[in-house]
Amino acid sequence: MAARDVDGVHIETALGDITRERVDAIVNAANASLLGGGGVDGAIHRAGGPEILAACRVLRETVLPDGLPTGDAVATTAGSLSARFVIHTVGPVWAGSGDRRPLLASCYARSLQVAGEVGAASVAFPAVSAGVYGWPMDDAARVAVSTVLSAATAVSGLELVRFVLYSETALAEFDSALAAA
Repeated sequence: MAARDVDGVHIETALGDITRERVDAIVNAANASLLGGGGVDGAIHRAGGPEILAACRVLRETVLPDGLPTGDAVATTAGSLSARFVIHTVGPVWAGSGDRRPLLASCYARSLQVAGEVGAASVAFPAVSAGVYGWPMDDAARVAVSTVLSAATAVSGLELVRFVLYSETALAEFDSALAAA
């Protein structure tokens, strides 16, 4: 596990289950529908209970009738999770051609911006797009770490950003990216 402090914001990595994090906001690697899915998205919806899905349905019926755009983020209740909020973000699917890194970076930057809007002092991130969306873990880690290092200090009141990784391999990539940044 690696750690770094940047202008009053502690940034660290951890191996674990993001649904068990005791932070103000947990970031969900959601799909555009916001109605649950597999991987991190499914785990957060299952652990948080029906309140999260209900909040997502309200968003779809009101401000997001076409779903959440890739690279954007929105907050809902965290239901029965320890966190107060779930920040849903839609990562890009890996493509061998064309540079989609700006969309991936936007997931992290927008999630931090939303965290600031809801007053979150601590945020836990998964490796957005590095699961079923196929993004190579080493590149996903570099994009995530560099974006958080540059965007976190702009969020008023933010004290902690934790990357919560599901495997030793993912943890090693994020540790390496944080050490190299």
